[in-house]
Amino acid sequence: MIDVCLLGTGGMMPLPHRWLTSLMVRYNGKSILIDCGEATQIAMRKTGWSPKPIDVICFTHYHADHISGLPGMLLTMGNAERTEPLLLIGPKGLEKVVNSLRVIAPELPFPLVFHELEEAEETIEPEGMPDFQIRAFRVNHNVTCYGYSMILNRTGKFSVEQAMQRGIDRQYWNRLQKGETITAPDGNVYTPDMVLGAPRKGIHLTYTTDTRPTESIVKNAEGADLFICEGMYGEPDKKAKAREYKHMTFYEAADMARKAQVKQMWLTHYSPSLVNPNEFMAETKKIFPDTVAARDGRMVTLNFQEG
Repeated sequence: MIDVCLLGTGGMMPLPHRWLTSLMVRYNGKSILIDCGEATQIAMRKTGWSPKPIDVICFTHYHADHISGLPGMLLTMGNAERTEPLLLIGPKGLEKVVNSLRVIAPELPFPLVFHELEEAEETIEPEGMPDFQIRAFRVNHNVTCYGYSMILNRTGKFSVEQAMQRGIDRQYWNRLQKGETITAPDGNVYTPDMVLGAPRKGIHLTYTTDTRPTESIVKNAEGADLFICEGMYGEPDKKAKAREYKHMTFYEAADMARKAQVKQMWLTHYSPSLVNPNEFMAETKKIFPDTVAARDGRMVTLNFQEG
C-alpha cells in the first residue's frame, strides 16, 4: 500500500487558508516529497507527518512556489541529526539551483545526491523501496517542467503446484516469493518466475502541475488509481489566460482524466484569486464525474486490489 497526502493546494503564493501545492508519499517506511515551496514545512506539520523520513525530493520545475522552501526543509532534517543521503530529482540545472539556495543552508550533516532529468521520460528506482518506481515525464510549461508517476509493482501469485512440480524444496519458497534467485547446494538454480504467476495489477499514482494539457500526461496517467492535476482556474472565461501562462482550467484537467481513464482525480494548484473551487465542480464533473476539488491535507491510502 501507498499513503498519499496532498500537503497544500495553492499556486503562486501561500494563503492563510491554503498552502502551496506539494505532495508527500509514504511506502515501506520511506517517504517521497514532490515540490517544496514556501511554508511546506508548516503544511506538513499540520497533517502530523514528519520530514525526518524523507528519502527523495522531486521537483517539477524551479519556480519559487515549488522550491523556495527547500533550504529550511534541509536545515530541519539536519537538526534532526539525519546522516543518510537525500536523493534530489529534477530538471536539468538541479544542482546549480539547489547550491544557490544553500547559501543560507551551507552545512548539512548528510550528503545530497542529484539526479538531473534530461530525457523526455525517465524511470528511477529508489534504494530501499522494492518494486517501487518513480517515472518522470516532461510536460508543457513556460520553463522545463516534469510530471511524476509513482508505480508500485506487484508480483504474480505464488504457485504451490509449480513449486512442487519442479521439486523445489519448501525452505526456498518464501525467498523465491520475495523475488530472490537461489543457488541450491546441489548446483540447481531457482528463479522467482519458476513459482510465480503473471504480474498482478499494482498501484499507480500520477501527479502533474504547472502545464498545459499534453499527450505525455494522458499516456503516463493511463489507468491511474489516483491522478492529481493542476486546476489553476475554474472560471470558464479564464481559458485564454491559462493558455497564455501555460496552466490549465478545471475542464481541461477533467478532459485529460477522462481520456486517461483514471479512477479518480484531485484538483490542486489553485490560483490565489480562486476563492471557492467547489463553485465550479458541477460543470467539471460533467466531463469527469470522479473529480475532487482537493483541500490542503487531503489523504488516502492506496491499496492493492483483491486477487
